[in-house]
Parts: sequence; C-alpha cells; structure tokens
Amino acid sequence: PLRYAASDHGVIKPQQVVQRIGALAGKDAIICTEVGQHQMWAALYYQFTKPRTWISSGGLGTMGYGFPAAIGAQFGCPGATVFDIAGDGSFQMNVQELATAREHKLPVKVAILNNGCLGMVRQWQEMFFARRYSGIDLSGNPDFVKLAQAYDCVGMRAEKDGDIDKVLGEALKVIMG
Repeated sequence: PLRYAASDHGVIKPQQVVQRIGALAGKDAIICTEVGQHQMWAALYYQFTKPRTWISSGGLGTMGYGFPAAIGAQFGCPGATVFDIAGDGSFQMNVQELATAREHKLPVKVAILNNGCLGMVRQWQEMFFARRYSGIDLSGNPDFVKLAQAYDCVGMRAEKDGDIDKVLGEALKVIMG
C-alpha cells in the first residue's frame, strides 16, 4: 500500500510533489532520477503508463545520474516534457550541467526535493547504525533558485504544499530560447 501522512502546517511532502508532477506533466513525460530517497519516491508514486518514460540508474548507486540523463533525453526527444526528480545532494554532483542545458536551449525541468541531507544515507544510519550520523548534513546548501539564475536559467521555489501546483505549472510553461 502506497500512502503517506498528510501534510502538517503546509509542509511539502516529497511523495506529493512526485504525484503532482505525474498529474500535471502528462503521460508522455520522461522522468529521470539520480539515486536516493527521491528515486524511491519517483518509482513508487509516479504513475508511469508508457514504456521508455522512466530513466534511472536502478541499483547502480549513481548520485548525479539524473540531470545528465534528462539532458540526454531532451536531446533525444526535443518535443517531450523531461523532468529530473532530484535530491539536493545528487543535484550538486553536477549542477554545472545547467550551463549545458542553457547553451543548448534545453527546457529540462528539475524538481529538487531539498531535505538538507543525504536522505538515503541518513535513513540507513537511522535504521542500522543507531543514528550515528556521518557525512550527511547539507545545511550549507546553496540557494538553488539563485544558482539557477546564475546560470541564466529559471529557478522557482515551492515553500508550502499549496505552492506545488502553481510552481510546477509555471515550470511546465518555461521554454528555453
């Protein structure tokens, strides 16, 4: 059974973001991910209905795979809606590829599920290592909106669950030119 607790006080649930991307992007959208909790949420909560619309490294453990994969998918399918569902840690593995997307005018969408840590690693440290946390804190994350703007790309932020549809709707309208 796929369920999660409803949002408290406007807190954004990553599963809800994934479901809303699925509802708003359409059945032909191509979804890419890196490796981490965001990958699991995308696999579980996105309602895939067509083959060749899910691009992930599977169990090969490649943080940072999704954004370059999304760029490649957008090159291969220039008319498609392409989303990279990313974790904040994974996206930072190759954030400089924003320059590639911009240079080639690729309208790749990136939804960063920013939880301020390496979520999957933290989950394992909680479950199997008595909460002895090591190397997972990303509290020094950059402002991803400003970072996108520094690359002359569009950056948007949803701060509460009521913002999700508005921000995703705006992102779907962005065409690089």
